[in-house]
Amino acid sequence: MTENKSGLQENAQNSSKNKLGGAHTTIIGGRAGKKLIKLVSQHPEIKRVIPSVITVKGIAGGSLTGKVLRADSRGNLRLLISEGRSFQEVRLVTTVGTAEEGDRIMNELNEILRTAL
Repeated sequence: MTENKSGLQENAQNSSKNKLGGAHTTIIGGRAGKKLIKLVSQHPEIKRVIPSVITVKGIAGGSLTGKVLRADSRGNLRLLISEGRSFQEVRLVTTVGTAEEGDRIMNELNEILRTAL
């Protein structure tokens, strides 16, 4: 039983890593930020997670927050992660094809993030 459980955890970690892409692989917030990305990437309708540049405006530090923003016309989303005065936008490529389905996923992911934070 413990072998099966560790195998499932390994598969979840591998699937999260396989979904991470783009030129920027650094995630703001260290371990907590990576945990948020892992939670989001485990959603069955998230196909790809693409981090963007980290923007710093002022002194570093503060609490980590994350919020999924409005879907585009194809249903893809943006995750905004902030820690203190630093923030990073992460693009979430979904398997859906419309803005309405993207909004549904946005609501599901925001609920997951609310319980995690």
